[in-house]
Amino acid sequence: MIGLTASGYMQPEQDTPGRILRTLKFRPRGMTITEIAHALKANRNSVSKHLEVMQVAGQVEARLVGNAKVYSVAQRVPLSAFLCFTKNLILVLDVDLTIVQANDQCLRRFGRAKEELVGQNLQEAALPVVSSPEALAVVEGLEREQVITDICHRHDGGGESFYQMQAIPTTFEGGEKGCTLVLEDITEQKRHLQNTALLARTAIDLVDLQPVENIYTYILDRLLELVPGVYVYILSYSEAEHRFAIRAVAGEGFREGLTELLGRDPVNLAFPATRALEAPFQQTPLSLRGLEEFVLRPEPSSWSFYDLCFRAIPEEVCEAILERFDIVKFCFMGLVWRDRLFGMTGIFLPPGREVESRETVESFVRQASIALARRETAEQLRLSEARFRGMLDASPFGVALIDDDRRFIYVNRRFIEIFGYEPDTATTSAEWIRQVFPDEAYRQEAVDAWNSDLDQSVPGQVRPRTFTIRDRDGAKKAILSRAVTLPDGTQYLTCEDITEEARAYRLLIADIADLRRREQELLIKDRALASTRRAIALLAPDGTVTYANDAYLALWGYPDAVEVQGSDFSGFWERPDEIREIVRAVLDGGAWHGEQTALRNDGTRFPVDLLGTPIVAEGGRVIGMMAAATAGTAGA
Repeated sequence: MIGLTASGYMQPEQDTPGRILRTLKFRPRGMTITEIAHALKANRNSVSKHLEVMQVAGQVEARLVGNAKVYSVAQRVPLSAFLCFTKNLILVLDVDLTIVQANDQCLRRFGRAKEELVGQNLQEAALPVVSSPEALAVVEGLEREQVITDICHRHDGGGESFYQMQAIPTTFEGGEKGCTLVLEDITEQKRHLQNTALLARTAIDLVDLQPVENIYTYILDRLLELVPGVYVYILSYSEAEHRFAIRAVAGEGFREGLTELLGRDPVNLAFPATRALEAPFQQTPLSLRGLEEFVLRPEPSSWSFYDLCFRAIPEEVCEAILERFDIVKFCFMGLVWRDRLFGMTGIFLPPGREVESRETVESFVRQASIALARRETAEQLRLSEARFRGMLDASPFGVALIDDDRRFIYVNRRFIEIFGYEPDTATTSAEWIRQVFPDEAYRQEAVDAWNSDLDQSVPGQVRPRTFTIRDRDGAKKAILSRAVTLPDGTQYLTCEDITEEARAYRLLIADIADLRRREQELLIKDRALASTRRAIALLAPDGTVTYANDAYLALWGYPDAVEVQGSDFSGFWERPDEIREIVRAVLDGGAWHGEQTALRNDGTRFPVDLLGTPIVAEGGRVIGMMAAATAGTAGA
């Protein structure tokens, strides 16, 4: 068969493939069958047949564009160059999965000679990774498109390797079909992703771990996840007792074996910390922050296992432990946060095992150290709060804490006993006031007094007030309250039921008035006033002192009553104007109770709980005032 050239001469049919390749060479985007036939001035059917043969031979490639096939020159790389210069592992298989070629990287990784592999069936060769059921399933199911998959290979020692395998359909020079396997070792990338995911997970877990859960067991489980096939332990450190103690051990049969060799359960076995701080160790929290490795067998690289056990375990038992579990290396790291040591964790390595992800292990141990520090801080806070609540519950005074939102956050038992109500965290101070001050007018008066005291005070300043309240049973009670604003804005309130004391005062006043009417003032002074422990002073209507008992003289530091009698009562106080206002109010028929600052004879100041009551004669006429004083406590 003869074809026509551009010059009119005919060319033999067998030169058509060469002419097609030369035509396509200058058309990198490709040409359809019709375009090629037109360019060659050849029959379309003939060109189509030649293209089919060339495609099978791997000389041209075809792709569909719409309904038409577009042909272009096949991009071919010499197999020898591909095999030599890539770092990946490459196996070339024929259609029957017989190994045709393997590059040097593949031979080195699998530990085989080329003569051993070439000509063998892939399955019968029993190669790692590629002869696995997962890889064979991919190769046997391969059609026209390449397949990419990840394959995990587990070593006999317990470790894992990860490969990305590409199965590529391959056409040989003679047109035979086959397959090329390209394996890339992605172990490091895979391990990095796994370790990053583990650290992200443990960061959340350690925060969410409940106090009742064993944090030591959790730490060891994650270490085994990072370094499988080893033995691990964790020690706690008590700064108060200055000792270490084993809190958990893990690894296949490790706890049972240690129990047999030690003659006791290793958990809670204690070691004196002083040995860790002495020669040859000389350890400090800062020196324990990184992962340290020691070779133990056949000869110790530095310290022996007996030394690493702080010489607290007999030397022969240490040797038996190494022999029993075939331990050759030991790694340990302190559980350190800032400059505090919370314990240590150790990893025992059998032959062939290494701590491959050292940075990840160190990062996780630091996470665990922070979690232990947080847990210890929370426990100390819990104990401190328990002591504080126990102290307040034992107080003879009613105690309440009110937050910035004016809600009760704590009340002690005595507070509930005084008022008969138990406010919860949902109760506001406004609701509480409506309960204990049912009378609207008096309630408003109490609120105004509270707000006035609050506006005129600073944090830490005591605001004493006496109120008359009604308890849950409707009984009236006289309550001495002392409120203090704490630095964080919380209101600290103490309450004292002085109902009986106020009644006693009133009875005392009535007795004094009755005795005065009977002209027995001297007897009253001698029996009632002189014998009381309270400092008592009687004032004339003009505010001068007419009488002061021994307790008054002793409290103010005067040796004789003559130095006090006839003196203006306001002269014994730091704020005389306030005292004159109090005296005037009492002489008008009222009563006053609160704290004032008094001046001793030597000029020193001291706090005083002062009660002022009118002395009423027959007919209701006020003839004087009685002042009863008790030395207070600074800051009360």
